[in-house]
Amino acid sequence: MPQGYDQPLYILPFDHRHSYGADVFGYHEPLTSAQIADVAASKQVIYDGFKLAVAAGVPRTAAGILVDEEFGAAILEDARREGFLRAVPVEKSGQEEFDLEYGADFAAHLDRFDPTFVKVLVRYNVAGDAATNARQRQRLQQVSDYCAASGRKFMFELLVPPEPAQLTRCGGDRARYDLELRPALVVAAVGELQQAGIEPDVWKIEGLDRREDCERVVAAVRGGGRARVGCIVLGRGENEQKVLEWLRTAAAVPGFIGFAVGRSSFLSSIVALRAGQRTPAEAAAEIAARYAEWVREFEQARP
Repeated sequence: MPQGYDQPLYILPFDHRHSYGADVFGYHEPLTSAQIADVAASKQVIYDGFKLAVAAGVPRTAAGILVDEEFGAAILEDARREGFLRAVPVEKSGQEEFDLEYGADFAAHLDRFDPTFVKVLVRYNVAGDAATNARQRQRLQQVSDYCAASGRKFMFELLVPPEPAQLTRCGGDRARYDLELRPALVVAAVGELQQAGIEPDVWKIEGLDRREDCERVVAAVRGGGRARVGCIVLGRGENEQKVLEWLRTAAAVPGFIGFAVGRSSFLSSIVALRAGQRTPAEAAAEIAARYAEWVREFEQARP
C-alpha cells in the first residue's frame, strides 16, 4: 500500500521533449549539440519563471517542477540544491505505449538526481488493446516496486484517450467524450491498475468538468485503505479559461491537492521568445504570473 501524498502540490511541468523540440523549434531527432543547447536554454527560462513566482509568494513547500534529464539536468541539480520539490519522468517521450526511457537502468538515472517524485505518463483505456495494456502494467510494476523500495514518491499521469468506438458513440465529439465517458473510464483504469499492484502516491488526472466526477475519482484512488493518496489536475494544453474551470472544480473536492499545468503556463511565452518578441526576462515574468495565477485560483477555490 502506498504511503500517499496529501499535502498541497503545485507543479510546473516542462518535461516535454520530442513534441516540444519539434513544435517550438522545428527540430527533429537526432538533435545536434547546438539544438540541444537551444532547448535547454529555453527550459532554463521556464525554471527562472518558476523561481520568480516562488520569490513573489507561491508557497515554497508546495511549489515543484517536473523536468526531464535530457534537457534539464542542470535545472534538476539546482532545484535539489534549492530544496524545491522536483519530479523526473521515466517514460520514453512521444510513444503511444509506455516504455522506460532507460530500460533496466532507469533506477540509476533516478538515483543520480534524487527526485521527490518519479513520474510516468501512460495512455490507458480499459477498452483498449489487452496485450498492450498488459505490457504497460508489467513495466509500471517495475516503477511502482522501485518507488516502494527506494522511498521515492510515485506520480502517475493517467491519460485516457478514446477508443474509436467510444468516440463514435459520442458523435466524434471529443468534448462530449470527456464529459460523458472519460470519467468512468478513469475510475475503471485506476481500479485495474491498483489490482495489478501498481500503487501511485499521486495521480495526475486530466481535468474533469463536474464535481461529482472528481469525487468519484478521489474515491477510487483512495479506496482500500489508500487514504493519503492525492490527485492533481493536469492542464492538457488548454486555454486559460478551461484550465481555470478545471482547477476550481477540482480544488473544491478534498483529495485533489493541486495541479500540474505546463504548456498553458509557458508555451506562448517561449514561442514569443523564440520569435524575438520577448526577452528571456520578459518571458520568465509572464510564466511566473501564469503559474502564480493557477496557485491563487486553486487556493481560493479550496474548501
